[in-house]
Amino acid sequence: MKNILLFGGGGHCHACIDVIETENRFVIAGVVAHSIYTVQAVLGYSILGSDDQLPTLLKKTKNALVAVGQIKSPNTRIRLYDLLKSCGAELPIIKSPNGYCSSHATVGEGSILMHGSLINARAVIGANCIINSQALIEHDVVVSDHCHISTGARVNGGVRIGSGSFIGSGVVVKEGVEIGDHAVIAAGQIVLKDIPSGAILKGNS
Repeated sequence: MKNILLFGGGGHCHACIDVIETENRFVIAGVVAHSIYTVQAVLGYSILGSDDQLPTLLKKTKNALVAVGQIKSPNTRIRLYDLLKSCGAELPIIKSPNGYCSSHATVGEGSILMHGSLINARAVIGANCIINSQALIEHDVVVSDHCHISTGARVNGGVRIGSGSFIGSGVVVKEGVEIGDHAVIAAGQIVLKDIPSGAILKGNS
């Protein structure tokens, strides 16, 4: 099996480790964390260094995954993704064997499909996305790059979600709705109409 580096160290990194171990397709070589990170290991995997050591680390391990979470802003995940790409890293797709991804769906590089996620036919998931535990992406949905579809969200058929958006836990998005870039939909909301770019939705719409 090939080795993989994880960039993170927090709670989302813990969940990524569990999915990678369950998938059993990569061996985790270690974790690359922020320079001020104080622990020595994450779930038993050594912290190998910070972003500054990236070129050296990638000489030994070409595969990498952005394992930082995303709620209010995608900026950190985008920065790390761009950094990895600029250094020539390979960003595999990680799929939990405890979820389902249709053979007729498309998933972009560096995205992770967590335990219990369901990706239906003709769905398109962009690069560097998190499809979190028990999230449903129905047929013909488009999730653009750098999005986080959080735990238990239900995204119905034909929905379009713009780049860098966050769909919170338990959100239900009505079929055919369009959500703009960098939108934030708070947990538990029911989205019945289009949401513009940059909007923050805290009440049902």
